Amino acid sequence: MFAAPGAYGSFRLHSSILKPANLHPNMSFTVEERGNLNSLNYRIFFKNAEGKYVSPFHDIPMYADESQNIFNMVVEVPRWTNAKMEIATKDPLNPVKQDMKKGKLRFVANVFPHKGYIWNYGAIPQTWEDPSHKDGDTGYCGDNDPIDVCEIGSKVHSRGDVIKVKVLGVLAMIDEGETDWKVIAINVEDPEANDLNNIGDVRRLKPGYLESTVDWFRRYKVPDGKPENQFAFNGEFKDKDFAIKVIKNTHNFWKDLISQKADAGELNCKNTCVSASDSPYFCSAEEAKAVVSGTSPPGDEEPIPSSVDKWFYYERK
Repeated sequence: MFAAPGAYGSFRLHSSILKPANLHPNMSFTVEERGNLNSLNYRIFFKNAEGKYVSPFHDIPMYADESQNIFNMVVEVPRWTNAKMEIATKDPLNPVKQDMKKGKLRFVANVFPHKGYIWNYGAIPQTWEDPSHKDGDTGYCGDNDPIDVCEIGSKVHSRGDVIKVKVLGVLAMIDEGETDWKVIAINVEDPEANDLNNIGDVRRLKPGYLESTVDWFRRYKVPDGKPENQFAFNGEFKDKDFAIKVIKNTHNFWKDLISQKADAGELNCKNTCVSASDSPYFCSAEEAKAVVSGTSPPGDEEPIPSSVDKWFYYERK
């Protein structure tokens, strides 16, 4: 199973105020895989160092080191893979599972010259892009998910890894009428991390990577019959300071969500470490174990459909 170090700070919800509690600076997270990879029943559940099941959406802290603006990232999709894995925001304990489309597992297409995801892709926990809030910069409301991260380091990470990342910038994608921020970041343990401190460093040291990122997001849905995605700011990346401001805003939206100040809708806000025991969102250790036990037991990996290896070419507009 995978394990990754990360600072840990839980919160206790009292009188609708979130307060840091029980800080464990060397806490690590492990995962428990259930079901069969490449099948509808596959799930990745998370545990903290105490062996308690936790939600990667709510229980893993946003910050790995607040003083240095180092964030935790939950890796959903390893680089070069196609399975669209994501935190299941509507399921109890929010395990990582594969997205579905029309009753089938969803795999992103290979749009020339790309193969699968071109970064380690994931999310920052304890963030939420509020679908009722119209963003002042983009003019569109949020997409109802944690904020997305593209980690551009040299290592291919594993599904369920929790890594510490340094934020470099952000891209504002408009996905079917919703604001969908894409944070650009690098693992602090990457050999190039010391040289990459802002979005301009990426442009200078990895020429073409940012342009390829925009190209990937613009065109990846076209093979499914959808139009190209659009972007705010004419597709220009905003810098580190702007990105951190956006992340902090989505963290505030999450605070409203977890403290019941915002309408959760279909989102599942059950958690084992954040809410006080008298909160309807509190999930006991026994309840959490029952959630995991109620899923399919671990099994053999299913084959990936051969269609996933198809490569699509179409001329850029």
